[in-house]
Amino acid sequence: MFLENYTIATKLNKKVKGMRAIICGSFAYDNIMVFGDKFGNHILPDKINMLNVSFLVPHLRKEFGGCAGNIAYNFKKIGGEPIPVGTVGEDFDPYRKWMAELEVNNEYVTEVPTTYTAQAFITTDIDNNQITAFHPGAMDFSNANDLRSVGDADIGIISPDGKEGMLNHARQLADLKIPFIFDPGQGMPMFDGDELSQLIKLANWVSVNEYEAEVMEKKTEMNSSEITKLVEAYIVTKGARGSMIYSSEGSLEIPPVKGVKVVDPTGCGDAYRAGLLYGLCNNFDPLKLGRLSSVLGAIKVASKGTQNHSLSRDSVEDLYKESFGEKLLW
Repeated sequence: MFLENYTIATKLNKKVKGMRAIICGSFAYDNIMVFGDKFGNHILPDKINMLNVSFLVPHLRKEFGGCAGNIAYNFKKIGGEPIPVGTVGEDFDPYRKWMAELEVNNEYVTEVPTTYTAQAFITTDIDNNQITAFHPGAMDFSNANDLRSVGDADIGIISPDGKEGMLNHARQLADLKIPFIFDPGQGMPMFDGDELSQLIKLANWVSVNEYEAEVMEKKTEMNSSEITKLVEAYIVTKGARGSMIYSSEGSLEIPPVKGVKVVDPTGCGDAYRAGLLYGLCNNFDPLKLGRLSSVLGAIKVASKGTQNHSLSRDSVEDLYKESFGEKLLW
């Protein structure tokens, strides 16, 4: 079987003993507004250079979000021990209380005085077009966290965050000999080719979506085969078309989960990342790893918001069996 003897320890000769995961990334409030018309009816193409419009948005949702928060939510729900690491503002108390309710460790979520927690302001029209404004706030100070104070862990992930924080945390995980996933996500534009190449070489696994893969390969001047040679696995998600897992042993296509109604794709990638963390911690073979990650993403897309979906080991097992015709042996 492809990568039959694959284990998390292959590259660093490190035996895995549990599911303690350092999750580096952002925390954010997502302010989601719905405009009951089409943007195109109110934006005049010949006046775009002097744009001055206002949209009435009677529907507003404020959600807990950010990559670290979302990944931790999903990882905890399926039995992992997340250790999220990020920087937040003085307005973080409601989010911290939510984390406490979930029994998610928030010891390494650092408050930066006189700042706001990162905020996304998303307005969607009836055609699902979106206008988004993002304020990074405390996220820009992510470098303030030092992973050497966190202690040992079985795995880590570098997800979108402040640039210097991502660079330094990757180096720290490598120095600590904690194997980790590098997933630049929407943070990709911050890095040049040399920086991306350095991060890839430090990582054990690289995970991106199809568009990000194209950007990464262009910036680094490396094709997928060359990136694959530097890591244990190169994972590329393709939305409704499933995902691909590449390694030195070959490539494996992971089929999508069928029959799931897409309600809100926001946060789907973070749910998928949680599946990768769990599967790698438990030495899942690549097929099982990819399937689990796809199931978590599918459960998320069926609900609004990034941390509102009902998720349990039972619900994962049921959808896994329904989709792939066999039991998920945890």
